[in-house]
Amino acid sequence: MKVMRVAVAIPCYKVTRHVLGVIGAIPDSVERIYAVDDACPDGSGEFIQAHCTDPRVQVLFHEKNQGVGGAIATAYRQAIEDDVDIVVKIDGDGQMDPRLLPLFVHPIMRGLADYTKGNRFFRPESVNGMPFVRLFGNAALSFLTKLTCGYWRIMDPTNGYTAIHITALRELPLEKLEKRYFFESDMLFRLNTIRAVVRDVPMDSVYADEQSGLQVKQVLPEFMRKHASRLWRRYVYNYLVRDFNVGTLYSIFGVFLLLAGFMFGAWHWVESIWRNQPATSGTVMLGALPIMVGIQFLIAFMHYDVSSAPTEPLSRLLGRVGESDLLEALPATGGPDA
Repeated sequence: MKVMRVAVAIPCYKVTRHVLGVIGAIPDSVERIYAVDDACPDGSGEFIQAHCTDPRVQVLFHEKNQGVGGAIATAYRQAIEDDVDIVVKIDGDGQMDPRLLPLFVHPIMRGLADYTKGNRFFRPESVNGMPFVRLFGNAALSFLTKLTCGYWRIMDPTNGYTAIHITALRELPLEKLEKRYFFESDMLFRLNTIRAVVRDVPMDSVYADEQSGLQVKQVLPEFMRKHASRLWRRYVYNYLVRDFNVGTLYSIFGVFLLLAGFMFGAWHWVESIWRNQPATSGTVMLGALPIMVGIQFLIAFMHYDVSSAPTEPLSRLLGRVGESDLLEALPATGGPDA
């Protein structure tokens, strides 16, 4: 099997204090390093060009700030143009250890995943230094992202330490990716629509002296709106457009029975108050039974959704992993008896 070409993408915005150290720690096995200056007011791109002698580094510039998603999309396009095999995203602020890069690359090289991402919650020791507010927020956001994106076995969805196989990357609509703080969650949503396999990589949390510009109160309504939008789009695409399966029936009947039970119960509850006469036990049961059955249908739908997560990497179905092994497994073409 041929040696896979690995590239690293580094979004650069106010990272002049750390970015040279990050570049210097990137393993020699990496062939290309894309440093994307996202209209940095500190001139991160010029700083790298002036002080970095690593021949693997290519600095890409944005005229206008596009956010981390825009910066990574630019690096992804360059990687596709350069025909590399795997692209690893590492932030330039020193909070991601480049020495962990092989842990992210190996599952993709072995054909076990199309996309790997860090998980700071895998080991209890990894979260000892994490602030409680961030710990609780990440846990809540992780569940919401599982619901929205359909990857129920992952955690820490906002973790930006990632690696992706070029086969999956070519299938993604890079021009539609979110450009700012919702980028990581949107990536997972897009990956699910193409049925890419995603795996977590355990890692420890590191907090350097960089300050996040994320204002939770300001972005929370936007986050909720975007999650709701992607949840609906994923359902329509996976259960109505791409396929119509038993999960579709579970969800439709579950919602119908739940709404019917609530509406029937609410109507008779209001009527009993208006007439000052308690509802009969039979009326109560007629309202409660559809609700209970509807909940059971929705639980069955959730179970089906969890079990239908992608398991066969696109890199094996469409790409380069295992090509040599596949060719060796083909029968000889010398004739029908060969």
